[in-house]
Amino acid sequence: MPLALYLLAMAVFAMGTSEFMLAGLLPDIASDLDVSVGTAALLTSAFAIGMVVGAPLMAALARTWPVRSSLLGFVLVFLAAHVVGASTPSFAVLVATRVVAALAHAGFLAVALTTAGTLVPPGRKGRALAVLLSGTTLATIAGVPGGSAIGTLLGWRATFWAVAVLCLPAAVGILKGLPARPAPQDEPDRPVLRSELAQLRQPRLILVMGLGALVNAATFGGFTFLAPVVTDTAGLGELWISVVLMLFGVGSLVGVTVAGRLSDRRPGLVVAAGGPLLLIGWPALAVLADEPVALLVLVFVQGALSFALGSTLITRVLYEATGAPTMAGSYATAALNIGAALGPLIAAGTLGTAAGLLGPLWAAGLLVALALLVAFPVREVVGAHRRPDTT
Repeated sequence: MPLALYLLAMAVFAMGTSEFMLAGLLPDIASDLDVSVGTAALLTSAFAIGMVVGAPLMAALARTWPVRSSLLGFVLVFLAAHVVGASTPSFAVLVATRVVAALAHAGFLAVALTTAGTLVPPGRKGRALAVLLSGTTLATIAGVPGGSAIGTLLGWRATFWAVAVLCLPAAVGILKGLPARPAPQDEPDRPVLRSELAQLRQPRLILVMGLGALVNAATFGGFTFLAPVVTDTAGLGELWISVVLMLFGVGSLVGVTVAGRLSDRRPGLVVAAGGPLLLIGWPALAVLADEPVALLVLVFVQGALSFALGSTLITRVLYEATGAPTMAGSYATAALNIGAALGPLIAAGTLGTAAGLLGPLWAAGLLVALALLVAFPVREVVGAHRRPDTT
């Protein structure tokens, strides 16, 4: 894989740390800013909504900008949003900074996903996506648990400052590691924006985007509320939150790495094998959450299955959107984050039910079940091999 892919993954690591870190910080943020944990979870949804809106908007704007300048600008705006977020005493301002950070992240990821596909030979988009998403999975392994530990020891604001610092080497890597290229409008064969947006009328593209959104909703719905499950249901200390998040991250890295080698040629195998196991895993985690050993094992397994299935479906989005070479990354980003926006909202709604803190885990299982019910009748679309004209 090209060096530029790994430099992009470094920036995704910094941004992924921010996107996932709230799973370990929600109780402290809620206490400090005098809101409920359910209300604090709106920070996750605000970020995801900003990603959904920002992905196509920022990708459309960035079509006319040089790639390196676009990526660098997005990272710097992301950094500035975290500086403000770390300093504000207002929950409303904090929500606003999450939206701004999300817009920057969406723009970066949309451009990076599209760029990644152009850096590798035909038929290797799955592997390129796996490298890029390794930044996210490494964030869940090191960045998110580290951020949770920093938050436990020094307060949640210190974690925001840490993310801002992480953006600096990412910005330098982009500036030094990516070549300065002309703006995309100088490419004579580039489709017009209207033509690229018209790809969204294709049923196959809408289908795989919807499936990716459902699986990611399950992932974020369960992951966001793991912290209270660890401390209250399992009865473990606060520092165990970092351990559990790290295990989820290690599993996600395993899952996305394995899926990266299969999603180009055998996506149907990943969905057929991983989907039912993921469906079983979330209810099993809810039932066995009061058993610490079972909790640790199942968190690892769910991380692997969630990212294996999710990354495979997002790879299918890139293949189905080959007629939108500059916007395909934004469609993949939107699919990821529609789920990331809806998942925590759906999960938060279960906290007041009889299921209590385990409600989000049951909700995650139901979302996966819905995805499989939709996918089964059209499994030939999800499991299609790479078409000869894909690049």
